[in-house]
Amino acid sequence: MSDGDFFEKVYKVVRQIPAGRVTSYGAIAKYLGTPRSSRAVGYAMNAAHNRPEVPAQRVVNRNGLLTGKHHFQGTNLMQQLLENEGVVVQKDQVQDFQKIFWDPLLELKPLD
Repeated sequence: MSDGDFFEKVYKVVRQIPAGRVTSYGAIAKYLGTPRSSRAVGYAMNAAHNRPEVPAQRVVNRNGLLTGKHHFQGTNLMQQLLENEGVVVQKDQVQDFQKIFWDPLLELKPLD
């Protein structure tokens, strides 16, 4: 599978994350059947900055940290986008992370 194909699969999942919810790089990797590819999911998110239909702000690390924030324009854009959706962020950390966590394995149909 090429990077482009993998990135498109990641974007398809990310587009389904509801506003006000977040998921992790690892949860997406597991859903795609490639549990060791969390970093590649991160690369896909970094490459999504010119794709407004991909809500990359909704993907954080496994602890709810905004690790990808430096790939957004402006210092606090990732946080601002999340806060506009009702997500509370303090010190680059999503609050109530477990409560608003969206797990694609539970929310989406299995991949073929």
